[in-house]
Amino acid sequence: MPKKEDIILVECPRDAIQGISHVIPTEKKVKYLNMLLESELFDWLDCGSFVSPKAVPQLADTEEVLRQLNTSGKTKLLGIIANEQGALRAVKSDNLTYLGYPFSISEVFQQRNTNASIVDSFERLKGIVEIAHQHKKEMVVYISMAFGNPFGDFWSNELVLDWMDKIAALGVVEFSLADTTSEATLPQITQLFEQALQRFATLNIGAHFHSPKASSLDKINAAYLAGCRKFDGAILGYGGCPFAEDELVGNIPTEDLIYYFERNGQDKILTFGGEFINLIA
Repeated sequence: MPKKEDIILVECPRDAIQGISHVIPTEKKVKYLNMLLESELFDWLDCGSFVSPKAVPQLADTEEVLRQLNTSGKTKLLGIIANEQGALRAVKSDNLTYLGYPFSISEVFQQRNTNASIVDSFERLKGIVEIAHQHKKEMVVYISMAFGNPFGDFWSNELVLDWMDKIAALGVVEFSLADTTSEATLPQITQLFEQALQRFATLNIGAHFHSPKASSLDKINAAYLAGCRKFDGAILGYGGCPFAEDELVGNIPTEDLIYYFERNGQDKILTFGGEFINLIA
């Protein structure tokens, strides 16, 4: 089994703040994100979103925030996009490494999240991947509702794997299995990650769990033992998807990831928690 030091940790302040109703000033976001970057505690930073300001007004200043970030360290930046227009905006940011696209296997959620059907979303993704590769950006596709959904839409492990197969054929190698509304049980996590990692040995498959604090460590453990080596989290476990109508079930707390993987940085995490509260105050 690989060492825990080989884990990729993704901090997701974008996910943490996107549903906050009052707009946080750009300068406060820049100060907070630069603090996270300068700590070099994280491998990736999910720092913004190139979507319609009407849909997510909190992140309307993403381009300006990116221009002011200090990216001289090891941490790579990721931004979320929902269509080709967003991709064309995102590729103009030289310090952005990854474009993240949420691809839901729930028809209801795909419509809510990107105003498109699953079939239309896949066609969009083809164009997005082409734009990303032309500009030497890497794609990360989030398989939303990967562990089921509360809407009654059909779901199965095989459905997840089939869509991963189709998306990988476009040239995507970075995936994240997203438990968007905290549906996943521990056996589901184990089974899906084992099956996905066995079928797609050349892909990098991470975990993006929304979870109550009480079950976060168990979910981390289940995914890790099943072979997952990339984990998303958010300081204090804040956030969730405002389009899921799940009362913003929080993210996996970053402090749990730091604890579980025995990373140095517990003292920094305490500081980050206080700074995050100041950010959203």
